[in-house]
Amino acid sequence: MSRIIGLMATLLLLPLWSASAGEPKQLVDYFLPMQPQGPLVSKGIWGDSNVLPRDIKNGLEDSELRSWCYWDGRIVKDDAGKFHIFASRWNQSFPHSVGWKEDSKGMHAVSNHVMGPYVDKGLLWPDWQGGKGHNVIGLRMHDGRYAVVTSEITHGEVFVSDSPDGPFTLLGRITWEANGFDPGLAAYRGGKGNMANVKVLLRPDGRYMIIARSTAPMLSEDGILGPYKIMGDRIYKSYRELPQERNEDPTVWYSGGIYHIVYNHWPTKTSHHFTSADGIHDWTYRGIAFKKDETKIFRYTDGTINDWEFIERPTAYVDEKTGHVTHFIFSVIDVHKGGDNGNDNHASKIVVVPFDGEAFDRDMNKLVEK
Repeated sequence: MSRIIGLMATLLLLPLWSASAGEPKQLVDYFLPMQPQGPLVSKGIWGDSNVLPRDIKNGLEDSELRSWCYWDGRIVKDDAGKFHIFASRWNQSFPHSVGWKEDSKGMHAVSNHVMGPYVDKGLLWPDWQGGKGHNVIGLRMHDGRYAVVTSEITHGEVFVSDSPDGPFTLLGRITWEANGFDPGLAAYRGGKGNMANVKVLLRPDGRYMIIARSTAPMLSEDGILGPYKIMGDRIYKSYRELPQERNEDPTVWYSGGIYHIVYNHWPTKTSHHFTSADGIHDWTYRGIAFKKDETKIFRYTDGTINDWEFIERPTAYVDEKTGHVTHFIFSVIDVHKGGDNGNDNHASKIVVVPFDGEAFDRDMNKLVEK
């Protein structure tokens, strides 16, 4: 019996298979080379040799470190066809380990192209706690308004606006109910502290869904503020072969009729991929999404590779017309976080990487059908 259980566990941990090619594929295999939005640059910009040369017009960065380090974010497209990133920033004079805790503020950037360059348009809510915000993400609500969420260093608030350019006003705090589960799945300190790593998904059934740091699914029947009911435990809990601690930065999306979650085990710099038919039950492990030391996803069309030291806070951009993921964005830093001391040559930025979501959804659906 133990041999059978062991075999079943091994099979569950096998990578995603391509039904067409018959070769093992994982989410990482669907990332595409980045088409530079400008020349690849080495001189006059920050960064160790592992991230040089690079396209400073990709995503969002302060290439000369005049002011900001950037983190977090999600891409939202407006009705005019422009692309917006709602993210966080702090003054580059702070070390990374201090800046994200003490100086992080919610901000907005805009571009005419999904890959960038994104232009910093300033703070989202400067009159609320001086703009304080982290784990910042944006989305469109069911009524068409734009919503931006902050957590980790704040309780878990939602700001809204009729326009992506603001002004954004505080709608309220997110509320939740344990629903018979551990309250610590929703927030720090056993449920008494702040929410963290909050990602909000607009489900096709009209409900709002939150995946926070624990990865436990939470659903709201009553709008974006909740109350959200915890609907299950950590999605990886039954997979004892996977690390059960030090997991963070989950992202959630819906494409090809399937719900997806990717989260990061930060000590090994490895991200894992799960799927579910309804986004609540039967989360199934689909293999490694990307692993820093083994998979190089930041490669350009000419073969140049940027090997960022830390790759965190992934979010998927799903095209509203096709329903497929076309790009991912990542928060990246060129050195170990303790090596960015402020007023130096190291920093963080947001990178946009194209993704073959059509092939990914096709292969995923064939796999699920089997």
